[in-house]
Amino acid sequence: MTDEDIIYLLALQSVKGIGAVRGKLLLEHFGSAKAVFEAQRAEIERLEGIGKVHANAIERFSDFDQFKTELEFIHKNKIEVCAINNEHYPIKLKRAFDAPIALFYKGTDAIRNKRVVGIIGTRTNSEYGQKMCEQIIKELAPAQPLIVSGLAYGVDIIAHRAALKNNLSTIGVLAHGLDRIYPAAHQKTATEMIAKGGLLTEFKAGTNPDRENFPTRNRIVAGMCDAIVVIESAKKGGSMITAELGFSYNRDIFCVPGRVDDKRSAGCNHLIKTLKANLITSGKDIIDQLNWDETKSNSQAQRSLFNTFNNEEKNIYELLVGERQLQIDEIINQTNYSSSQVASLLLQLEMQGVVRSMPGKRYEII
Repeated sequence: MTDEDIIYLLALQSVKGIGAVRGKLLLEHFGSAKAVFEAQRAEIERLEGIGKVHANAIERFSDFDQFKTELEFIHKNKIEVCAINNEHYPIKLKRAFDAPIALFYKGTDAIRNKRVVGIIGTRTNSEYGQKMCEQIIKELAPAQPLIVSGLAYGVDIIAHRAALKNNLSTIGVLAHGLDRIYPAAHQKTATEMIAKGGLLTEFKAGTNPDRENFPTRNRIVAGMCDAIVVIESAKKGGSMITAELGFSYNRDIFCVPGRVDDKRSAGCNHLIKTLKANLITSGKDIIDQLNWDETKSNSQAQRSLFNTFNNEEKNIYELLVGERQLQIDEIINQTNYSSSQVASLLLQLEMQGVVRSMPGKRYEII
């Protein structure tokens, strides 16, 4: 992205009332943030969900110079700005309806890892919680997923450190700008993570870790993952918010059960009881559920079949490879094929035994 692109993107993200949902709609329609600001007010106003008030707010916005300091900070600290309409944006998060239109990232290309697991839980973990977190991540290591958490005390930092110990990439999603680390006690781990993963946030430099930023941060953790693993959580709190968000995004939710009289496990037990989460006792349970065990896959047979696919079937197959599931509308949007064409192609792939349909008009590789 050019400096001009970044400034316009940050400006769009800052226009009062636009937010993530309207910002995404505007970028999809106009193609770039600059094009949004250069568009006629009448054209902006006609977009469903925008209207006169927000079109006026965009037209009146003029303080682009305020982002020059942020731009200097970005260049000085080698920070990547990921726009939602850019290929560098986290693949799965892009599909969340309320995904931020811009992210700030410092780290490796691990952000584009196709296998992503979020590990979350209480800030006041027990010895049991720490043991289970470390064991699960060790058992996940053969599948080489990216481990995502929030760099907080408790389960978060245990997960990040266990990932590093097992040579897995790990990303911390922050509730503040990249000009600081909160809590400061995790500075050393954060530095190690940048070399083996990274730090990610939607907040510009100078943003404090205020209370209201944490629920906002949690949707990024939930949105960018294939699965969310909850290890010790009370019935209310940030981990439950993240798990509920993940459930609403159709992510797989896994919980480690605990004693019924332990408040730190009340949230996990509740998610299992209400059928919003799968009960797990090991990392292998997650690998099995997500079909990540290469020794049990029929990928060799699928690769043989791949040679018999026509071009359209190959495009859909390649789209599904590495993804947990995709809705038929998502396949249509990403291939630009007609709905009837996609339905026919999926049927052909089902008949060949490489794709199966799931509830909610979702499809996955067998």
